[in-house]
Amino acid sequence: MTGQRSDARRNYQRILAVAEAEVAAHGAEASQEQIARTAGVGSATVRRHFPTRRALLEAVFEERIAGLCERAHRLSATEDSRTALLEWFHALVLYAVSARGFAHILSYEPPTEEPSPHSCGSRIEAAGTPLLQRAIRDKAVAPRVTFHDLLTLAVGIALATEHHTAPDTQADRLFRLAVEGLSPEQGPARAPGNSNAPVTESLPNEHV
Repeated sequence: MTGQRSDARRNYQRILAVAEAEVAAHGAEASQEQIARTAGVGSATVRRHFPTRRALLEAVFEERIAGLCERAHRLSATEDSRTALLEWFHALVLYAVSARGFAHILSYEPPTEEPSPHSCGSRIEAAGTPLLQRAIRDKAVAPRVTFHDLLTLAVGIALATEHHTAPDTQADRLFRLAVEGLSPEQGPARAPGNSNAPVTESLPNEHV
């Protein structure tokens, strides 16, 4: 039994190492069959360790997910709650841009009544929500902003810029537009033909 467990651990580590390289090269569409061939195991072995594509991707990004969660914890001690939230949100956006496939696993997880507490999205939400709630309590962020709004923005920016020649630069630009608003000096935008109906409420006009 001990030998079987050792073999299983070695297979797991070998599959994961190959998967990391394949996902870096091909993103979320990395072929599980190619991963199996490169790792020298059968497709059934890959699926036994990683029964779904999402499970495989979450394992690939485990270390970085943990890093984002730890960063959120450290930033909770920052005095300025808005700065803390935006620094962490900025890190999330840039990581989603730099790590191919990461935005896809976040986009797999729309809000549900009973999300899995161990999923990638749930862990990131649990880490980042306290930063958002503190900024809302301090009136530094509009009260209607939800964590899912931030996650959707991060995913959208990452997917929209992944094929740019300088995706980090373009993602940073879109991040700042999202934070500052299109016309921050004008205040909340108004719906055409109805001066009393705001379209959106911009965040305070401060630079990150």
